Amino acid sequence: MDIYQAVVSHFLFTLVKTEPEWLHKQTIGSLNWLAKTSYYPSTKWLNNLLQEHLSLNDPRLEQVLWGLKFPNPLGLAAGFDKDGVGASIWHNFGFGFAELGTVTYHPQPGNPPPRLFRLPLDKAALNRMGFNNSGAVAMAKRLIEGKQHLIHPVPIPIGINLGKSKITPLELAAQDYLESFRLLKDLGDYFVVNVSSPNTPGLRSLQDAAMLSHILDLLQQENNTQKPIFVKIAPDLEWEAISDIIVLAKTYQIAGLIATNTTISREGLQTQIIEKTGKSPQEEAGGISGKPVRNRSTEVIRFIYQQTQGQMPIIGVGGIFTAEDAWEKITAGACLIQTYTGWIYEGPMMVRRILAGLLSKLEENGLTSISQAIGMGNR
Repeated sequence: MDIYQAVVSHFLFTLVKTEPEWLHKQTIGSLNWLAKTSYYPSTKWLNNLLQEHLSLNDPRLEQVLWGLKFPNPLGLAAGFDKDGVGASIWHNFGFGFAELGTVTYHPQPGNPPPRLFRLPLDKAALNRMGFNNSGAVAMAKRLIEGKQHLIHPVPIPIGINLGKSKITPLELAAQDYLESFRLLKDLGDYFVVNVSSPNTPGLRSLQDAAMLSHILDLLQQENNTQKPIFVKIAPDLEWEAISDIIVLAKTYQIAGLIATNTTISREGLQTQIIEKTGKSPQEEAGGISGKPVRNRSTEVIRFIYQQTQGQMPIIGVGGIFTAEDAWEKITAGACLIQTYTGWIYEGPMMVRRILAGLLSKLEENGLTSISQAIGMGNR
């Protein structure tokens, strides 16, 4: 157990009970400062120190997918860096890639607070943020300005997660995604169509085959630079609906699927009352992330892998806290994995611990590359 787990998280989460969204804003502010001043000698030293202690580089963890080099398979999931303030420095925290957003075409404040809650008994979070972000124009401006200050290119792939603006009617959703993609397509290494957040009214209905096909059709027509495009799906879908999405992904030559988003299920939660509101999780709207979604997301990964005979690339996300969690998703069929809630609970050293654990797993199984482990549990 490191100092973050032993002291910092206990102090912030249990003793003083800091408001989760306030703490997140302070962290984002610090990241923004680190990124904007990264070329200053003092800040450069700090970034190098972070990289030295939090990263683990080993060729056995590297993969080249969709023409992109991933130094390791563990990435930062969407939702943490909604506006892309840390795009140039996420590699210093050890991540092999990072996903920005969710960003919408129109700037929007999101849902009214309180809208983010920790469920420490469940190692989970409940959020109903509602895609709060500064909009695609602001993100594009920030990423362009950020690149002007870089001496060297960012050494990890940067993805951008696209959502529908709340004010856009569902029948115009495809055009909304398209406008965001047009603004950002030259600034991200891959893109994600997020149709699975439970916090924008009607959004999950876009997972319906007819609605989703219209979105994918427009994006691929615009995708003249052949950027990899993914679809992020909900863990609550029936197997038949996932099968329909697999068919669409093949039809529109989608790069892969991200499994999964947060869940609307409350099954098995130990938390009885959310102190901030005095209500039970069952009474509160929003999606659950963290350990409660771990098993279901792995089941969905395994289903997609088996249905496609391993031919559909999968990014696995949901409940990753340890190397065991990461290994389970990779051997179920995920070529890459992502974390967010686990990183909050476990702290910045978690990335290095997981990567070291994955290397141990490779040695135990007589493997020389992480790519050899993908889907191994299905064979």
